[in-house]
Amino acid sequence: MQRTLVLVKPDGVQRGLVGLILARLERRGLKLVALKMMQISRELAGRHYAEHQSKPFYDGLIAFITSGPVVAMIWEGREAVAVVRSVMGSTDPLTAAPGTIRGDLALDLGMNLIHGSDSPARAQTEMALFFSSAEIHDYERTADRWIRE
Repeated sequence: MQRTLVLVKPDGVQRGLVGLILARLERRGLKLVALKMMQISRELAGRHYAEHQSKPFYDGLIAFITSGPVVAMIWEGREAVAVVRSVMGSTDPLTAAPGTIRGDLALDLGMNLIHGSDSPARAQTEMALFFSSAEIHDYERTADRWIRE
């Protein structure tokens, strides 16, 4: 099974959308294996968004992600990275499909509610930034046999 990092960004926390976002991911058959609310430091934000450092929106991105608490999660399932990205929708809420988290709930490109790893390799790096191995739980759900072959 594949794992991926998901962050409910400060706008999602402030708007009270955490439960709805979790429910959408669970309904797709993904399994939550790690969860915590945290305040991202500037140092952690810089490491997380290092590939954007030379881009003009970098400072605003760092200011936003550190502006309030986030909910960090690890989800597990078959093709978890692709499934999460499909459920999230396009980065720009104006082009995100109806039925996706961003298409239904996000209001602005800069405040688009949710982050999900964009590749399995990136997921490994991001999960290690936000969680220790002791914080990730391996367990069997009773419904798993009805979700997976």
